Amino acid sequence: MEKRIGTILIAVDQPDCAHQLNNILSAHADVIRARQGLPSCIDGKSIISLVLEGTTDEIGSLSGQIGKIKGLQSRSVLLKNK
Repeated sequence: MEKRIGTILIAVDQPDCAHQLNNILSAHADVIRARQGLPSCIDGKSIISLVLEGTTDEIGSLSGQIGKIKGLQSRSVLLKNK
């Protein structure tokens, strides 16, 4: 399967969900190329941005698991292959 480039932006509303989020990110470390965190930057919310490289299935698995965590918001974007 062909690899794609993507990103996930995560806003952590409740700090107690960070442990669960970190476990998911560690399990998917092979597709994460860069991670930037901004602690308590907007209204007390922490922001995490991820740059990803992987198949649509790998990136979809990661974003799906993140989306199930209560206490945070996330959005993902994948670039089209040309």
